[in-house]
Amino acid sequence: MAEVEFAGVKFKGGKMIAVIMALSTLVGGLYGAFEVYKDYMDMKEQISKYVAPDLSGFEKKVAIVQEEMKSLKTEVQIVSDVNKDLKVDLKGDIRRIEKIVEDVETRVKEDSREWNTTIRGIEKDTDQRLKAIEKDVDTKIKRALNNPLANPAISN
Repeated sequence: MAEVEFAGVKFKGGKMIAVIMALSTLVGGLYGAFEVYKDYMDMKEQISKYVAPDLSGFEKKVAIVQEEMKSLKTEVQIVSDVNKDLKVDLKGDIRRIEKIVEDVETRVKEDSREWNTTIRGIEKDTDQRLKAIEKDVDTKIKRALNNPLANPAISN
């Protein structure tokens, strides 16, 4: 087997592999630490160079949108209030119209009853008068027929 001597220490086979692995791990760790440090320094430099963007235009737009929202909210509230008032007014109007319709229906029923009563009275009175006229006409016809002077053909 191969043997390596370094600083008075002899390394054989398996130990050499362990030393090589330890050295490669150490070198890899140092490289990783260097990369992390480099990234940190780059980030630190970028952070120190960072300038916040000018958001004043955006803030103005947000303020305008907020004002528009306030005015819209006010207008919606006004429309809602007007709607409530109209609803109350319509309910009152409907109740008045219902009352008027009920009154008209009541009057029509009363007038209809009165007219029916009047018509029945007129019919009854007319029937009585017609019967009286018929009776009177019958009586006159009988008298005329029974009168010998009025009917000369019957007396012979």
